[in-house]
This record gives sequence, structure tokens and C-alpha cells, in this order.
Amino acid sequence: MPRPLRILAGAFGLCTVIGLAFATSTYATYAAKGVPVLWREALFWALTEWYLWAALCPLVFWLSRRFPVGRATWARHLPVHVGAFLVVHALHEVAYVMLERWAGMDGGTGHSLRQAVVLYLGKRAAFNSLVYGGMVALQHMSALYRRYAERERITLQLETKLARAQLEALKIQLQPHFLFNTLNTISALLHRDPEAADRVLTRLGDLLRLSLQHSGRQEVMLRQELEFLERYLEIQQTRFQDRLCVRFDTDPDALDALVPTLVLQPLVENAVRHAIEPRAAAGRLEIRARRHDGRLTLQVADDGPGIATSGHGAIDGSAIPVTGSGIGLSNTRARLEQLYGAGHRFTLANAAEGGLVVTLEIPYRVGNLPTPAPIPRD
Repeated sequence: MPRPLRILAGAFGLCTVIGLAFATSTYATYAAKGVPVLWREALFWALTEWYLWAALCPLVFWLSRRFPVGRATWARHLPVHVGAFLVVHALHEVAYVMLERWAGMDGGTGHSLRQAVVLYLGKRAAFNSLVYGGMVALQHMSALYRRYAERERITLQLETKLARAQLEALKIQLQPHFLFNTLNTISALLHRDPEAADRVLTRLGDLLRLSLQHSGRQEVMLRQELEFLERYLEIQQTRFQDRLCVRFDTDPDALDALVPTLVLQPLVENAVRHAIEPRAAAGRLEIRARRHDGRLTLQVADDGPGIATSGHGAIDGSAIPVTGSGIGLSNTRARLEQLYGAGHRFTLANAAEGGLVVTLEIPYRVGNLPTPAPIPRD
């Protein structure tokens, strides 16, 4: 329905309710005074008066939009509304008197048409000025609300675009960091073990293809994230040989859950750097995924030295929020904050048997993301 028709329909609906209330009041007042009056007469007088105002409502609203009474315009536009009110008031009373006489509801006063109009113009001037002023105020408040709603809509759009831009910036920052580290691995292997360097290059190409398949997405299915992680770990195992042992422990019903793209790789990279690389002995990594009570829990555990508080030795098994300043951890924390707000948990804890456990908990959600064709292994 066009907006002018919606305004007119709403005006008539509101005036019907007001008219019925006025008719009831008029009927009760006359009855209390002992003056006989029929219900249909009270109803006619009230509804006629208010339906005429409903018919004049579009004109008053147009005048209010055309000559708004605001802080900067009231001095110029107030005289316009005073003149407009006098015209609208006269139109209302002339129409009312004519309809009253046409319906035979004038009460037999014997007044001429002119006398009746003059009488009503004087008697209803104060009340009609309040009605006119109320319509102007209603239009003004409606315009303010529309401007407020429009600003809110624009602000929400800008915030959404900003959040997406920030997420994309974090992903762009993370991927070069990963590539830089991988290229360093290739450089280290190139002269010592060319075949291993060639394998790493092949796996890096696989990773880049997977990354392109996920381009533009902030979330992927866990099974896709694990496929990407397996290729990354193959690169690391080429580098560390039997010094790196990896175990996956995932619930099958968690594999279709949506997780942030590249969420596990920086956690595993952090574990490799701190738990595997510094020592000559073999090290172990374990990647776990669990679904429970509408939540998805991801963990990356290692058997390294864990973390220590300032000068007080290792922390106990209680978890602490991740506040690391490294690119991987800080970017992961920022992306989780953008995607899930307070709906996520991202913590570090020293395991009882030794090592560090990084825990990520997010809402369990599934989607209809397409599953890319797997990349064949050599």
C-alpha cells in the first residue's frame, strides 16, 4: 500500500477509536444532566468531527513536512502554521455544519448556516488548535524517528563493513606470516636436502590451492580446516622428521561444524615453535575436537615446557585467557572477538602431565558450504 494511503488509513483508524471514546463521553454527560440524547446522535457528532480531521490529516502532514517547526526554522514557519490552522479550522467547521444539517442532526437550533459556522468557529477554536498542533507534533516526531532509524541502519551497515574489513585484514596479515615461515623452512632445506625442499614446495602449492578454494570465507567446515592443517603438518614433519609426532582425536559429528578459516594452523605453528623446535628430543602434538551442549571445543596440546608466570614457575592446570602478542595468537584472538564476541573462549593451560593446552570454544554451527574436491596426494 502506498505511504499516503497508509497514513490515511491509519488516521481514520485512530480517529474511529477517538470518536467512539468522545461519543461515549458525550452520551454519558447528557445522561447525567438528564438531557435526552440518542446514542446515534452522540456517535454522529463525535465521528463526524474526527473523520473530518482524518480527511484533513494528509494536508496537515504535508504542511508539517513542507514547513517544519524546528530550532532553526520555527520563527519563519510558525506564522505559516498559524495561517494554515485558520484555514483548516474554517474548512473543518464549514464541512461539519453542512454534514450536520444534511443528516438532520443540528438539534433544531434555528441558526442559519452562517450563524452556525460562526458559532462553531468560536466554540471549537481552542480545541481544534490543540488537534492541529498535535498533528504537527506527530509528523515532526515521525520524521525524527525516520531520520534516527536511517542513521541506525547506516551505522549498522558501516559497522558490518568495518568488521568484515578488519577480519579480512587479519587474514591477509596471517597468511604472509605463514608463507614467510614456510619459505624459511624451504630455504633451510634447499642445500641440505633438496628432495625434502621439493616435497615442501609441493605441499605449499597444495596449501595455496586450498587457501584459494576458501578465499572470501570467514568460516569453513572443520573437516576442511583439518585437511589444510594436515598439509601444513606434512611440511613441518618434512622439516623435523621423527622429532615431530602428531595425533588427531576428533569427534565424527564435529567435522561439519563451522570454524574460522585458518584457526588451527597458527595454534599448531605456535606449539611447533615453542615445544618442538627448541629441543633435540622427539615431541608430540595432539589436535582434539569435541562437540558438547551446543558448543564446539578445539584443543592443540603439546608436551613441551608449557608456560610460566613471572618468576613463579609454571602455572597450574587452570586456564588463562590468551593475550599473546605474537602474530598468530593475537590475530586468532582478534578474529574470534570479531566473529563471536563474548560467545567464545580462548585460553592457555599447563597440562597436569606436562606441556601446554590451547583451548578454543565456540558455538556449534553447521552450514551449507560446498566441500572442495580433495587435493590428491603424491
